[in-house]
Amino acid sequence: MIEEIKERDWTFLNENTREYTHIYHDYPARMIPQIPRNIIRMLEEKERNLLFDPYCGSGSSLVEGLLAGLNVIGTDINPLAKLISEAKTEYHMEPIDLSNEIDRFVEFTMFPKGTPKIIDKENLEFWFKPNAVKGIGLILRYISRIKDKRIRKFFEATASEAIRESSNTRKGEFKLYRYNKEKLKDYNPDPFAIMKEKLVRNFKGYESFHRKMAELNYQPISKIYLANTVNQIPKSKIRENSIDIVITSPPYGDSHTTVAYGQYSKLSSEWLGILKSNVDTASMGGKKSKPVSFGCEDLDRSLREVEGINHVRSLEVYSFYSDLRSSINNVSKTIKSGGYACYVVANRKVAGVLLPTDKSIVCFFEKNGFKNIETFTRGIPNKRMPSKNSPSNKVGKLDDTMTKEYIILMRKD
Repeated sequence: MIEEIKERDWTFLNENTREYTHIYHDYPARMIPQIPRNIIRMLEEKERNLLFDPYCGSGSSLVEGLLAGLNVIGTDINPLAKLISEAKTEYHMEPIDLSNEIDRFVEFTMFPKGTPKIIDKENLEFWFKPNAVKGIGLILRYISRIKDKRIRKFFEATASEAIRESSNTRKGEFKLYRYNKEKLKDYNPDPFAIMKEKLVRNFKGYESFHRKMAELNYQPISKIYLANTVNQIPKSKIRENSIDIVITSPPYGDSHTTVAYGQYSKLSSEWLGILKSNVDTASMGGKKSKPVSFGCEDLDRSLREVEGINHVRSLEVYSFYSDLRSSINNVSKTIKSGGYACYVVANRKVAGVLLPTDKSIVCFFEKNGFKNIETFTRGIPNKRMPSKNSPSNKVGKLDDTMTKEYIILMRKD
């Protein structure tokens, strides 16, 4: 089966990446669903098998696991990722009940009543226009009164994206960059209109997901937890040697210079009351560590090059790979003998040096008793990533960033 798809075009250039609940919420570096869908088919994973995504983000692999009849578990350090993934993997709501709640919300927006639920934030009006503050506050007041927890979570995930689009943040950016004064003069977003549009869009996605899940012989289970796999994986939630397949896309580097998940999530997480800590600081490479030898020839050589060019920057890179190794050590323990791990990554440059993250992951897994079955290469036209980054971490000095991804398939002996 693997031989048959070696020549497959993994770019999925013209395919729909927003089917089912994948439509719900934008998210940085989102894994397109075609990757886990094809990996699951390739490995012929059986109904009731258990899929684990240790960095689940917005839940692409979890949704695809459910559609294939697999039980799924996801973990992430970002509370917003947990909320989005929980909303996207929920399929037990009756569409008519959800539709009726959306109709009630639309009616509410015509004659909104009540006190807006406003958050206590010092620079609130720096990031939101007064009308947006009021509109968001009324939306959240309405959501707080929804009795059905599943429907309320659907509304919260929808509101998250509406909040960000109602802010003064430049659209198309992951980090928090405010519009300039000239743009803000005539900028007046309508949170009600944005929310209604997204509710209608998300309902269509849910309806097709619910219908597809109803066709299965077995109703799979989804569990999502807040957890930092760098430190540990709670054995009470995920037992050792219990996972059949891991499909995931870990961070490609420290959030400071790669993708700032915390900054992307900050505004909506504050409004929703789920911001617990600095996500970017807690992410891989968030704290500097001392240089170490990883026992992986390509990685060690590249890190020595970075260290020779920029010692301070090299400490952040050492820290990232140290955290990635610790996480893989913990993830490896959860996988059964004969089970699989599929990691989707890209190789970035730091100080002009290309870092072999793909080979590093293979090395880390091999040290945990895995074999590399295959590594597929794909272009990344559909994955929202910056076209350039700052590998030297100097303002204004940019370089081309990741244009290829590597789909690394490992098997545990």
